[in-house]
Amino acid sequence: QVQFVESGGGLVQPGGSLTISCVASGFTFSNARVSWYRQAPGKEREPVATVGQDGSRFYADSVKGRFTISRDNAKNTVELQMNSLEPEDTAVYSCSTYDDSTSSRYWGQGTQVTVSS
Repeated sequence: QVQFVESGGGLVQPGGSLTISCVASGFTFSNARVSWYRQAPGKEREPVATVGQDGSRFYADSVKGRFTISRDNAKNTVELQMNSLEPEDTAVYSCSTYDDSTSSRYWGQGTQVTVSS
């Protein structure tokens, strides 16, 4: 079955940097578009960044210029490098992919990122 295991979250000061990772299994990773989503306390989950099968990248306006998404098909891994972090970036970050054949979206368990002094 489709699985994502996220890691790398933690506590970081405002203005700092952090890289989180996601290892995928249970599907043909190289054929999939993979996204990072986040959910802050009391708020709805929102998309942060997406990397396409061809390496194309899409970002939410709130993180453009600060976050970089990348993929390594040999390792079935997607990373999110986050720079110039702000308290508003505090959230649980999760990997996700959508399977067109089953019309299902799959999620990892998430990793907590806290930006605070």
